Amino acid sequence: MGWGMRAIGWYVRRTRKPLWADAGRFHAHAHGPKASPQPPASLHRRHRVQQRQIQGFAHYSVAPRQGEAARVVLYLHGGGYVNEIAPQHWQLVSRMADAGLRVEVPIYGLAPQHGFEQAYAMLGALHAELVSTPKAQLFIVGDSAGGGLALGLAQTLQAQGLPPPLGLTLISPWLDITCANPEIDALEPRDPWLAKPGALLAGALWARGADPADPRLSPLNGPLHGLPAMEVYIGTHDILYPDVRRLHERVQGLGPAAPHLRLHVCPGACHVYPLLPVREGREAARQLVRHLASARSR
Repeated sequence: MGWGMRAIGWYVRRTRKPLWADAGRFHAHAHGPKASPQPPASLHRRHRVQQRQIQGFAHYSVAPRQGEAARVVLYLHGGGYVNEIAPQHWQLVSRMADAGLRVEVPIYGLAPQHGFEQAYAMLGALHAELVSTPKAQLFIVGDSAGGGLALGLAQTLQAQGLPPPLGLTLISPWLDITCANPEIDALEPRDPWLAKPGALLAGALWARGADPADPRLSPLNGPLHGLPAMEVYIGTHDILYPDVRRLHERVQGLGPAAPHLRLHVCPGACHVYPLLPVREGREAARQLVRHLASARSR
């Protein structure tokens, strides 16, 4: 682990960990005002950005200024289902557009005002639009809560017999909102960012009374056979790491029916490290974008 990752860990332990470790404080945060989801002015200057509404929610399409992008990335941002898209997310979107990809960014409704069923309805409508283009080359990318949503969406598409994406890229995905894996408790002190009290509350707000074990909420419980190839990025100082390992074990246990899963583990890295301005994060982001731009299409 480099000094940059250590510095990031020191910073988030003092600025983010207290929020996630205190259920009362997190409850007040979740019920407070949301940040603006609008992309920064630099994104508009660098790329072609279009905004529209899908089922009452904002949606942005970010594409290279020149030419038509054949490959499309549906990007689902993280934030514990209660936090709005952040500058770091838009920076990754910009990197993908720089590589010639068109990036579709749905601003799905957040808890506690909205829940998972509204998000799946919006994403279902958006998916139908994206795959209506002949020879559509669609990839789904998600980080943290958006990573769990990405896997849950892929499972839902498969169950409904709808066209699957060509691949999934999951960055520190939140795979089980119950945080029931006992290994999480042992890892929590080493995670400088996340903690179970806030995570459990965020999951409950997002579920809105539904069974938290529902695969749309906790896709670790859903079917894995027949899914597209997956690229998964995770740091070892992330409380979501134990469930990512469990996902890997479940996939390996499928034998010949298993989807391809390539696991990228960064020792000592904290949550969503490919989004962070450190050496390990920049290298992972370059690898991630390069894969999306060059992965073999059907």
